[in-house]
Order: sequence, then structure tokens, then C-alpha cells
Amino acid sequence: MVTRRNIVLCIVFTIITCGIYGIYWFVKLTDEANSVAETQQTASGIMAFVFTLITCGIYSFYWMYKQGCKIDEMKMRRGISSSGTGILYLVFAVFGLSIISYCLMQNELNNYA
Repeated sequence: MVTRRNIVLCIVFTIITCGIYGIYWFVKLTDEANSVAETQQTASGIMAFVFTLITCGIYSFYWMYKQGCKIDEMKMRRGISSSGTGILYLVFAVFGLSIISYCLMQNELNNYA
């Protein structure tokens, strides 16, 4: 099940909690995208976070790309053309703007909900 979240509040909570809410948001985005994709293409939210810690953040680049692929798949099943979302998320992550990718992912999941 996908939970609608207020994106502005997610950003504010992430800043106020010095990133702790961002970890929770990361886990929930992963789990909800997996449920929407109907097939778990990547690790669960907790495991994705653990892999990101173990690899010192390198796994997060792969995660961003795969999340974008899941969003593309979700949109195509609904009849909306979409491509390259994974690359967009990856580019934001490379330039240190991962929170923008989180916001875009959450927006797509909110639209799905």
C-alpha cells in the first residue's frame, strides 16, 4: 500500500532531525516502490539502507537508478509514457541532490495512491 506523504513536510522533518527522517523516508520509498512494481526488483527498504552503509553510499547510486526504472514501469502500466527517470534520479544523486530525487519519487507515488 502506498501512503500519500506531504513532500514539504518530509523535507522539513529530514532537516529538523538531521537526516534521521530521511533514512525512514528512504526505507519507505523503497518498500512502496517495490509494492507498486509488483515484483521486488531490488532489496527491501532496510536491506537497501544496509547495503548503502556497507558500500559507503555507492549502492545508493544503483538504488536511484532502479527506483527510476520502477517508476517508469509503474507509469507505463497506467498508460503514461515515461523513460529515463532512472538516469534523471542518478544524475541528481551524482551531484549531491538526492533529496530532489526523493521528492520526485514521492510525487509519483502520491499520484499513484
